[in-house]
Amino acid sequence: MVAIFLSLLLITGFSAAITQQGNSTISLGSSLSPNTKPYWLSGSGQFAFGFYPYDGGFAIGIWLEKIRQKTVVWTANRDDLPLSRNVTLLLTNDGRFVLQDEQGQQIALTNAQQPASSASMLDTGNFVLYNSNLTIWETFDAPTDTILPGQPLLAGNELASSISETNHATGNFRLTMQRDGNLVQYPSYIPRKSQYAYWSTGTYTVGDNVSLNLNRNGRLFLLNSTGFNIGDLNKPGNPPSYQSRLTLDFDGILRLYSHSLSQDDDWSAEWSPSNNDCDAIGLCGINAYCTIPEKKAVCTCPPGFDFLDRGQHNLGCRRNSSTVGCTSKNGETVDVLQELERVEWEDNPYSILSLSKTECRENCLKDSECEAALFKDQECRKQKFPLRFGTERQDNSGTTMIKVRFGSSNTTQVSKERKKQQGMGVIFGSFALLGFARIVLAILVFALIVLAFSAFLIFRYRLWSYKKVPYEVNEGLVEDVPLRAFTYSQLEVATNGFVEQLGRGSFGTVFKGALHNGQRKIAVKRLEKVVAEGDVEFRNEMRSIGRTNHRNLVQLLGYCHDGFNRLLVYEYMSNGTLSDYLFKSQIKPNWEERIKISLNIARGILYLHEECKTHIIHCDLNPNNILMDEQGCAKIADFGLAKLLMPDHSKTLTGIRGTRGYVAPEWLKNLPITVKADVYSFGVVLLVIICCRRSIDVNAPEEEAVLVNWVYDCFKANEVSKLVPEEVDQQSLERMIRIGLWCIEEDPAARPPIKKVVQMLEGTIEIPEPPCAQASFQH
Repeated sequence: MVAIFLSLLLITGFSAAITQQGNSTISLGSSLSPNTKPYWLSGSGQFAFGFYPYDGGFAIGIWLEKIRQKTVVWTANRDDLPLSRNVTLLLTNDGRFVLQDEQGQQIALTNAQQPASSASMLDTGNFVLYNSNLTIWETFDAPTDTILPGQPLLAGNELASSISETNHATGNFRLTMQRDGNLVQYPSYIPRKSQYAYWSTGTYTVGDNVSLNLNRNGRLFLLNSTGFNIGDLNKPGNPPSYQSRLTLDFDGILRLYSHSLSQDDDWSAEWSPSNNDCDAIGLCGINAYCTIPEKKAVCTCPPGFDFLDRGQHNLGCRRNSSTVGCTSKNGETVDVLQELERVEWEDNPYSILSLSKTECRENCLKDSECEAALFKDQECRKQKFPLRFGTERQDNSGTTMIKVRFGSSNTTQVSKERKKQQGMGVIFGSFALLGFARIVLAILVFALIVLAFSAFLIFRYRLWSYKKVPYEVNEGLVEDVPLRAFTYSQLEVATNGFVEQLGRGSFGTVFKGALHNGQRKIAVKRLEKVVAEGDVEFRNEMRSIGRTNHRNLVQLLGYCHDGFNRLLVYEYMSNGTLSDYLFKSQIKPNWEERIKISLNIARGILYLHEECKTHIIHCDLNPNNILMDEQGCAKIADFGLAKLLMPDHSKTLTGIRGTRGYVAPEWLKNLPITVKADVYSFGVVLLVIICCRRSIDVNAPEEEAVLVNWVYDCFKANEVSKLVPEEVDQQSLERMIRIGLWCIEEDPAARPPIKKVVQMLEGTIEIPEPPCAQASFQH
């Protein structure tokens, strides 16, 4: 990570607390602690590895120790910080490199497949673990947001920006060395498609093993697998007495820095592929746009909007007015359109009309769905909030018309005459009140208090809703925007009469559809076995599900409650179900892809169980309820729908709720159902993914028909290689099998919580040997 420490005095205190020897070899049994010996130095003392102060606690990383700006260039477990003062970093006597807390629990800091015999902090800035003379793990292979001279960015690897200069957690931007040879910058919170890339080398035809390299003179260049120089990215000129680093900064801009090792000055930016600090797509968040008033990016809210957080302008903006479409008692419209010139947004219109500018204004004002309109070249492109990727341009980017509630704090349209009338009303009202009894006055005061309190609650709810928009994702933008209520006839048109069926499950049938003149594909689920609730109850359930947003959950876009019709509108998942992805695709996912899919699903369950506002037990996890997007990312579907099932339809062929082959034993025993039932189902799904076969296969030999029994038999016989259709790393396979066996323990209390399952899959905690007693797998 690259950031200047918050307190140079504190780190200076660290320096004074240590006397480090020139030898950088670290032997087994060595340890570090924030309280006593916080770091190890490289041989020359240029780099340090260990604990540094971070956010009121500590982090583990590598930084340049000899310069005044002790810049961090690598951080371990950057999304699980800060650490407490009472932790210890150990290179154990049996060769494990772990972080130990005060209770003695240990977390592995590396994925090294062999025990280490020693370690070293090298003068290159690389921290290395050795087994004899063989390197088994190094920080150069796991960069965060920076590479140093001699550290290649290999094909398939990437740099990830931090959230801010002081927050080292994974941020919103990526520099990816793609396997097609192209070096590309993307936002990390939306799908990685070419239209969202904001810089690339354009070298997508040069091979699949290209690497980005930086030498000591500050030269950046691409090499192919044979060592051939594909091309230089810059013109270097730094002497060897300068330290260089290439960093993807928190604002999404890639910059090459240099620093004189002999002078006490600041880092100097030598090169960047961007000539505009607003180039990073989505830098300012939703409903905000980026400007450069003085050669520095500044985030600005459009008229009628305020910042979500005045301390972090890059989080975006929210409307400071009430919902549009309101009218006064005399029927006068209280919405106005305010204009922005030369601001470019992502163009995602729901309607495109050929109109003049005046006609575009009038059309948008009359359309209750129109929240903004982009006008350019006699085209009126009507939009809905949120607006994304706003950037001020000097060229003719047209006009943005934004609908603003009359009288909001950013609106200057309120006439003096209207204000005068309002003031006179207050005066006459005050005189009138003098003639009423005290009881009437008390009632009015009470009513005003109730009204003010209600307004406060509404404002707080709206602010909370906007603040839930996470600018993360890796993998996809997750927005908490209001759900759209559809009529049945609208969805009938969108699905072309419900003709193309995508699938059928416990809750009903799913059809393919499209919105915005076919520009956005959707999946429409027609619920067939739901409780006959009232309108308010159903809408409340929909809003609850709509607020449950995560990159590994299928996003609910809207719903229909029209008479007896109950339909849900979801984002469309182009690769279908996990079942189809595993068993029907011509090209099966490889081992690494199957591990990634398993982790996607586990993270989605973790969000449902522990991280969303209303904790949710899915109750029916199986490969048909897990969908795959075009990037091969797994997302859980049908979460939150279990309570909507009609009581007499809450059971399936097994006699219990859930899907045959995936339900937990407690369903059979009529025991209380907890989140551990989902852990069991995930365990079966995990084994299905690992083995690339169905949980129950009637065509298989009898001893292999029930997957969980066969897995257990193979594990006991030390023959787990029989379980997979290809050759995979034996140690990795055994780890995954152990996780699966722990999840399908018969006793719910013995199963690990899903958070621990995620940590096991990530390789950050040890996986104990599963219990020897075989569970009952009679499903």
